[in-house]
Amino acid sequence: MTRMVLCSKLGIQAEGLDEPPFPGAKGEEIYLRVSRQAWQEWLNMQTMLINEHRLASYDPQARKFLEEERDKFLFTGGSEMPEGYVPPRE
Repeated sequence: MTRMVLCSKLGIQAEGLDEPPFPGAKGEEIYLRVSRQAWQEWLNMQTMLINEHRLASYDPQARKFLEEERDKFLFTGGSEMPEGYVPPRE
């Protein structure tokens, strides 16, 4: 049976994740409040942020930045595209 959540990002009932995306309280909150679609949108945004800002996953400041952007993107709004970002042409 598909697990449904009221998605904090999309504002609709949608299919939830199968399990928390990572351990801890924040992973559990995402599991309970974020849809599969919104999580995928975040993963795409995260990849774009890593590439545009040339972030290194081992850098504590980069991880803090991504955590803050993830919370804005999924819960509070205000996440922005990097300055000067130009979407790829299809």
